[in-house]
Amino acid sequence: MRGLKLSERFKSTQVHALSSSSEKANGGGGSTSTSTSNNNKASNKASSMASTKSNNNNNSKHRTKLPYSWSKLKSITTTTATTTNNNTPSAISNLVASLQLPSTETIEPTIEPFLKPINLIDSLAELYNRMECSSSCSPSQPQKEAMLLLYVEQYSLLRGIGDQKILRRCLRMARENAEDVISKVVTSAWLRFERRDDELVGLSPMECGGYVLECPKKNLEHGLSNRLCSVNDKCQCHKDSSKQDNFTEIENVNANVCLETEKSDVLFCVGNEGIGCVRYKIAALSEPFGAMLYGGFLEAKMKKIEFSGNGICSEGMRALEFYSRTKRLELFSPMIVLELLSFANRFCCEDLKCDCDAYLASIVWTIDEALILIDYGIEERAKLLVGSCLQVLLRELPNSLHNSKVVKVFCSYEAKARLAMVGYDSFLLYYFLSQVAMEESMISKTTVMLLERMRECASERWQKALAFHQLGCVLLERKEYKDAQRCFEAAVEAGHVYSMAGVARTKYKLGQPYSAYKLISSLIFGHKRAGWMYQERSLYNMGKEKSLDLDVATELDPSLSFPYKYRALEKVEEKQTKEGIMELDKFIGFKLSPDCLELRAWLYISLGDHDSAIRDIRALLTIEPNYITSHGKINAEYLLQLLSRRVQQKSQGDCWMQLYDQWSSVDDVGSLAIIHQMLENDPGKSLLEFRQSLLLLRLNCQKAAMRSLRLARNHSSSMQERLIYEGWILYDTGYRKEALARADRSIEIQRSFEAFFLKAYVLADSNLDPESASYVIQLLQEALKCPSDGLRKGQALNNLGSIYVDSGKLELARECYSNALAIRHTRAHQGLARVYQQKNQRKAAYDEMTKLIEKAESNASAYEKRSEYCDREMAKADLDVATQMDPLRTYPYRYRAAVMMDEQRENEAVEELSKVINFKPDLQVLHLRAAFYESMGDLSSALQDCQAALCLDPNHADTLELYRRTQKLKS
Repeated sequence: MRGLKLSERFKSTQVHALSSSSEKANGGGGSTSTSTSNNNKASNKASSMASTKSNNNNNSKHRTKLPYSWSKLKSITTTTATTTNNNTPSAISNLVASLQLPSTETIEPTIEPFLKPINLIDSLAELYNRMECSSSCSPSQPQKEAMLLLYVEQYSLLRGIGDQKILRRCLRMARENAEDVISKVVTSAWLRFERRDDELVGLSPMECGGYVLECPKKNLEHGLSNRLCSVNDKCQCHKDSSKQDNFTEIENVNANVCLETEKSDVLFCVGNEGIGCVRYKIAALSEPFGAMLYGGFLEAKMKKIEFSGNGICSEGMRALEFYSRTKRLELFSPMIVLELLSFANRFCCEDLKCDCDAYLASIVWTIDEALILIDYGIEERAKLLVGSCLQVLLRELPNSLHNSKVVKVFCSYEAKARLAMVGYDSFLLYYFLSQVAMEESMISKTTVMLLERMRECASERWQKALAFHQLGCVLLERKEYKDAQRCFEAAVEAGHVYSMAGVARTKYKLGQPYSAYKLISSLIFGHKRAGWMYQERSLYNMGKEKSLDLDVATELDPSLSFPYKYRALEKVEEKQTKEGIMELDKFIGFKLSPDCLELRAWLYISLGDHDSAIRDIRALLTIEPNYITSHGKINAEYLLQLLSRRVQQKSQGDCWMQLYDQWSSVDDVGSLAIIHQMLENDPGKSLLEFRQSLLLLRLNCQKAAMRSLRLARNHSSSMQERLIYEGWILYDTGYRKEALARADRSIEIQRSFEAFFLKAYVLADSNLDPESASYVIQLLQEALKCPSDGLRKGQALNNLGSIYVDSGKLELARECYSNALAIRHTRAHQGLARVYQQKNQRKAAYDEMTKLIEKAESNASAYEKRSEYCDREMAKADLDVATQMDPLRTYPYRYRAAVMMDEQRENEAVEELSKVINFKPDLQVLHLRAAFYESMGDLSSALQDCQAALCLDPNHADTLELYRRTQKLKS
């Protein structure tokens, strides 16, 4: 019945179908060739990007396409804003009327621009197996290159998970295994970009951070060191520089002695000048010189040799003579050394060429120098010089990508061919450049050209799949649908099944919805079901079947935002706007998504609830400061300005009072909004930016949290304060010892709450022995003696109580939690419940968690925690509520699965864990499922889950033990 006259359903007017004229206007089916004219256009586009780029470089990925009607909208809103002051209809009302609300017919999900395997666990396990095989072989150069690419592949597979710490670890491991110069340069710059060090004021791009893996000088050394460098290995380049300075005077003396004792015995005439040289020194430069001066040539018997017309000036010849005696170049200008480099190539002087190459590479520090010297380097095949120039350009990303001259170095086919002359046309280089370009703009010609170069460099199947898929995503955004379709089809051919969603989308855009429907339906029937499949098919379905597809998509993958947005708009179209807002509340309650915040803000605007709309827009701008609304294409900051005219403004004191209220009610979105307003009132307040980062971390917005931390560091008013924020940045990026050192330096300058708190927090992030626990307690007590506000002191008391509980000091812990509650730190109820539980007072613990549930706006974790203090049936009910409120929390799934295993329902237990693994590959869940498989005798599945888990954390002790045990059982 389902297939009965299915084609009839697609004969209605298709909202997104394009006519031939509109297709032409939008670039559908347009060529993406990279001819010289196109390259010039790309350069102009890059220049345009540079001129229009916002001064605020603190943005993460955001929409950059402005609409054709922007100026019109601005004039509408400006005019109506003026009339607002005269008590006439508001700008907001006119704005909403002119735009109308988005509809179920106009919204659609994005095609995610990264690898998305049908079965991620299988892919991770297979990758880990290859890593094991490669690491067990001898560390030869091809083997190290293979390991490097395996870690880059791992990075690509895990991008969809979005865990920044895991991604940074992949890049660090790639850098550890890099042997050639270009790989070291790219991976080091990539690590720097992931941390967005370009946003740290006062930090030079070429500055050595003190670590071998990211030292610009070490990157230019070919080959691996005697032992494999690790992330924590300190760089000695500063010490080496000081030693070099100490030896400079001695070398100068030696050079003078050399000049005095060595007498010239041959004269090289260049133009009108004669340069006296030592014959055997010049002969030693190369075999051709040796043959000329000591072989059967006339010059062998000459005392005076005419040397004009050989591409070297008299000054260059003097430099050559000096080098032949001292092997030194630093006394000469770069242009003279470049002349010597060219001369060395012409006369096969290999040592001279290497020394010129190394010296020129060591003096490249700015983009202008790099742009000048890179052409010389390529022409003379000076690999170190070219590598050094590339390093400068890459470490200046993303800013350097807005320089048209830099774009010319990388983007065109000819530019890639030039880099190939020195062996630097690597997939790794263009992969990195493409990711940066995509973050800056998904629709620029620069992005397209870089992805085309990436595609040309791809050799392995996963590389081709990634390059074609990402190019398809960019072309889809640019409305070049036919070219996008070809790219998606090529990605599918390379084994990336998810790209079929892109093929279907382009068919839909080209007016073929029935073809798109059939394609996705065949995908669903032929592969393991996934949420994105049903989400995609819903676009091409109608009526109840469309809603059914969206419900299945949410069931299979609740992290997808589109089904919630669609259902919300469906309610709005049924004149149930408040119910639509409630649908969005469900998603925002567990995942702070900018697109859902935006839509909810529009719905609030339509209801005239401007305060709630402002709250959502402020929260949105905290996550993405340069956000452009997908509905209306209006800058969110501008929309906020319009809305703010309709509400009463709060003083900074009022804001502090409201922040206390929001914080104590565990309203994280409200807290984000009020801090954003406080920063608007008092820009650059580092204390507020730090609070903002803490909230964002709690909400799992890692990139935005790190941006706020960087801003706090940049705006710090003293060195003591700056050291604290640098300590947090180092801790969050994996540099624990350095974070402790920053805390100690801050305390030396001035004792402060935040410095003691930082040190205590870092030390507590490990298994504490009694002595260490005592020291952490002492640090927190010192912190509490220092001035701070109640919000931070409540957190310190909460942490102190936790250490007391771990140490068995329950009365002291109870006192800490009670004091925290007295200053409205609501989360202390959870700690107090733990104290009661330790005293075997489960009823009191349960009641304490009930108080938290009643007070907290975000209380999924409270339901989860309360389940520990009641019987099995009540626990199951609480955990079901927790899953309903936040389906991304994994503990409820693990608990339910464990109960099923106790009841001998093994297959159901595995299925319960598989539910969450399918949309959130979690280490603990994978480990538990592996243990279940082992107990069931399914050793192959157990091994596979262990391998996938070790891809997420290769040092997880419990999983390693289980993996080795299972291997022995299977062997």
